[in-house]
Amino acid sequence: MREKIVLSKRLQAVASMVTAGNRVCDIGCDHGFVPICLVQQKISPGALAMDVREGPLSQARMHIAACGLETYIETRLSDGLAAFRMGEADTLICAGMGGRLMMRILSEEEEKAASFRELILQPQSELQQFRAFLRGQGYLPVEENMIEEDGKFYPMMKVVKRNGTAGHRKEAYFTSKHDAPKSAGTVKTSDIIEIQDKTLTQGYSIEGGWRQQMEDRYGPLLLQKKHPVLYRYLERELRICDDVLDRMRQQASDGPEKNGRYEEIEEQKRNCLRVMRERYGQGYGYGENQD
Repeated sequence: MREKIVLSKRLQAVASMVTAGNRVCDIGCDHGFVPICLVQQKISPGALAMDVREGPLSQARMHIAACGLETYIETRLSDGLAAFRMGEADTLICAGMGGRLMMRILSEEEEKAASFRELILQPQSELQQFRAFLRGQGYLPVEENMIEEDGKFYPMMKVVKRNGTAGHRKEAYFTSKHDAPKSAGTVKTSDIIEIQDKTLTQGYSIEGGWRQQMEDRYGPLLLQKKHPVLYRYLERELRICDDVLDRMRQQASDGPEKNGRYEEIEEQKRNCLRVMRERYGQGYGYGENQD
């Protein structure tokens, strides 16, 4: 009997972003579960499963063989996109890595990365820097989601290359007092209330710069749609800030407010509260009347 792969909630959310009919290249494929499921479910006609380590790649080959999919999924030892040949796939999946590593992979093979119709990315860290990097490279977010699984939060995004307009996109955050209602589903560009294009890399006021920082930190489409999992993530950030500030107050003997780190955490808390209030409105409870 051929093996049937069941994905985790996180990986299922990543796989659900793939456009049906696209061939997939999964970088850092680990055990190959995402390509296997995409082919099994007939979402993708074929896939490349690539990893920099032979160990995980051997496991992927074993699972692919157990599912009888050797004809449809090719495994390849590769550091990032080094072994990928342009035109072999339509969708790039890069999930479960640090944001800094993803930036290196996309930068080292910039032409190859730009050859994909879509990139599905799930960075584990450096989210603000990673989103700013994508924007600077001319990638437009067309879909975002955030999953909570086993007490951890996993933001993910689908981006496409916007020809000749690096640093430009449609404004998604703080577009209107009457934004679209909250939705538990993924967020797509078609849902955005579009206003005029504006350059995101120069000529910003302090206020505009703050908004851009918050989009980079939390995700422009998640913010626009008031994603419920993002709200829980913001609540967690506030709890962490409060815990850190409390410990610093207890440890300080001559005024923690004079400590640069203390002021940094306070600023982070104020930003988080402001985002929650402006995006989710009064009545969500946490931190109201706290500044």
